[in-house]
Amino acid sequence: MHNIDYFVRPPPATKVVLPVVIWQTGLPSSPCLSWTEVIDSNGAIIDEFGHVAEQLRLIGTTLGRMDAGYDAIKSHIISAHTGTLPVLTEAASLLQRRGEVEMKQRVFTAFRDHFVMSDAEVAALTSTAEPVDERFFQSLARAKRIIQDCEILLGFEKQTLGSDLVEQKSKYIDFGFQRLYKWVQREFKSLNLENPHMNSAIRRALRVLAERPSLFQNCLDYFAEARERILSDAFHIALTGNASSGEEDASLKPIDLAAHDSLRYVGDMLAWIHSAAVNEREALEVLFVAEDEGDDGEFNALKALNDLVDRDVAGVSRILRQRVEQVIRSNEETITAYKLAALIIFYRVTFQKLLGIGSNLFDCVESLEKEALRQFRALVRDHIAALEVEFQQPPSELGPPWFLSNALTRLEAIMKTFESSLAASEDRECEFTNVLVEAFQPFMSGCENMAMAIEPPSNAIFLINCKLAAAKILKGFDFTRGEAARIREGISSEVGKLVAFQHHFFCGGSGLGPLLERGQAR
Repeated sequence: MHNIDYFVRPPPATKVVLPVVIWQTGLPSSPCLSWTEVIDSNGAIIDEFGHVAEQLRLIGTTLGRMDAGYDAIKSHIISAHTGTLPVLTEAASLLQRRGEVEMKQRVFTAFRDHFVMSDAEVAALTSTAEPVDERFFQSLARAKRIIQDCEILLGFEKQTLGSDLVEQKSKYIDFGFQRLYKWVQREFKSLNLENPHMNSAIRRALRVLAERPSLFQNCLDYFAEARERILSDAFHIALTGNASSGEEDASLKPIDLAAHDSLRYVGDMLAWIHSAAVNEREALEVLFVAEDEGDDGEFNALKALNDLVDRDVAGVSRILRQRVEQVIRSNEETITAYKLAALIIFYRVTFQKLLGIGSNLFDCVESLEKEALRQFRALVRDHIAALEVEFQQPPSELGPPWFLSNALTRLEAIMKTFESSLAASEDRECEFTNVLVEAFQPFMSGCENMAMAIEPPSNAIFLINCKLAAAKILKGFDFTRGEAARIREGISSEVGKLVAFQHHFFCGGSGLGPLLERGQAR
């Protein structure tokens, strides 16, 4: 069986080359198909192409419609865009302006919140109807902070806003300080120092008010004058037992009853003032110092406290000065004068620790100390002047004269008083030197002058006895070691003179002198 493929060309008029496939007939005896079959096959194919052509025309029609619709839609869109473009442009401009306005609003809100005080804050700071409480101090602190921050605004050119804000807040602050000043004065009128739970707002108010020194000092002046009167009246009652109104307090033992005993009298007055100052300080500490508050570098609470206590006892100090000066001047006993000075020195050191150097009370006691020491030296000199006649008459037994024994007894009492005083250990010997110069050395000089009128060896024996008596008194105290050493050196010198005299006497009286001289010559 043979397979034969035939390609039939269409007529020229169709201009289409159509392959015609002649399928295998399976007939070995038929070499080719008939033309009828071929034509029929080509006709079927042409029909199918006709359907395809029809579909293509439909597709072309559809595409035409789509192009027309697209053109219509495009024309409509262009027309709509042309109509809405101004609206969109205006909308974009409005949105931009809205953003700018919102930004300005945020800036204005932040500026207002930072630099502008609310009506409630202004009222809390300036209104007398509002209490002085935490809101007042917060408003005052905010006003001060605003003024500080306005310095930034003042750094720009043509900035009137900053200066206006500063002027406005300064007025608020001035009103606030005036209000605080009057409030503190009212609180001071009803202040009870015996109450351990005083209003903590007073302490805070004083710390804030210290920023205005004039107002602060006026408040303290007002309070100190009242406390000074109270303490002065209390001291007067303690001295006399009678109040300023004349009423007698039978429960008190007046200090004036001990006026005959100078030491006790002065000691009781100083002890009362010390107790009053300590109590006043402890009571006022609540106003200036609190354990739960940190240190404020702009306000020295301790100094303000000490100054106020010192001013409170100013009236008492004046009374003390008058009475103690009277006691000092009326005393004519040397030992008592020195004991008074030592007592005053003790309280001078005590008041220095309590209120510090420079306080009025310290200055008062220090001046009394100087007056007491001046009176002591004057009494010693008067005593020495009264004994000038005695310095010319040595005792026949060559023992210490009575004035030296009396002086050494007084000196021993003085040294015991000094030993129990508060003098610094490293300065004790130097400090006591002035006492030795006044109360000891003149008597020793008198003994030496008396010895000059005595023949040897009596003069050496007299000086040795005098200096031994002095050394015995001086050796018991560590602050007289230097003077005791000089006395011992003097004793050794006089002993040497006495030994030399006795040696010369024995050699001359026994006739051994020439023999010893010849022996020494050899």
